This record gives sequence, structure tokens and C-alpha cells, in this order.
Amino acid sequence: MQRIKLDAIDRRILHELQAEGRITNVELSHRAKISAPPCLRRVRALEQQGFIRGYHADLDPKALGYEVMAFAFVGLNSQAEPDLKAFEAQVLQWPIVRECYMMSGEIDFVLKCAAKDLSEWQSFVTEKLTAAKNVASVKTALTIRPSKREPGVPVEL
Repeated sequence: MQRIKLDAIDRRILHELQAEGRITNVELSHRAKISAPPCLRRVRALEQQGFIRGYHADLDPKALGYEVMAFAFVGLNSQAEPDLKAFEAQVLQWPIVRECYMMSGEIDFVLKCAAKDLSEWQSFVTEKLTAAKNVASVKTALTIRPSKREPGVPVEL
């Protein structure tokens, strides 16, 4: 599929949707300075081309009882592709892990995790993460507070 070239209107649409996913098409079209029908066509094209992967609600972890946000820095014994894929498959089975990134450098993976309390976090680290096949080392860090939370990517306008 041929990728479309983004113009200033497309970038404005992406910027606005990333900031406020529930914006109405009418309001989005006003902000993009085009009428509603072509705005909707552009949004659909951006979705079909894969620029927009989906829409979701930004939930408050504490309101839902998740008091602990933490990061785990994981080193594996082997970085052979089958071993990397096996670890990634295991991570998909752990709901406590909200994001997982394969890294270059001294560590192999960074996991962003949400736990209800320190006990749940400690149980996860000791019983699942460090016990997982091929895991050589785990270092953890608890968050104190978020200083910046801006999802997505910068969209140049």
C-alpha cells in the first residue's frame, strides 16, 4: 500500500487527535480549518495508512487501585532471536507489565509495570520475572511521581 504524504492539515489532524481522541469530527474540522466531510475522509485515510493505530482512554492508575508504578531493567543470558522472542511472548502473559521495550546497550529489556501495592510488585519480581527462563539479571526502580506524561510522538505543525 502506498503511503500518503502528510500535509499541514494531516499533521494538524494527527496533533489534535493525539491530544484529544474523543474530539468530534466537527470540532476537529474547525481546528484543522477544513469542512467536516473532507476531515472525516482524511481521518479514515490516516487510519487505513497506519498513521493512527487506535484510540484509547487514559486511565488514572491510582483511582483504579494501582499505587505502584515501577520499571524493571532485565538482562538475559542469551540474546539469540528465539530467546528474545520467547521472553517477549512471556511478557505478553503478565498483565502487570504495561509496556515492554527491547533495548540496546547493557540491558536487554525495560518493562513499565503497574502494581496494586508493594507486595504485588515484589511477588511479581521474585516469583515471575527473576524466575523466568533465560533471565540473568533484574534491576528495579519505583517511580516517585511522573514529571511528564505525553503519549505518542511530537507532530510538527
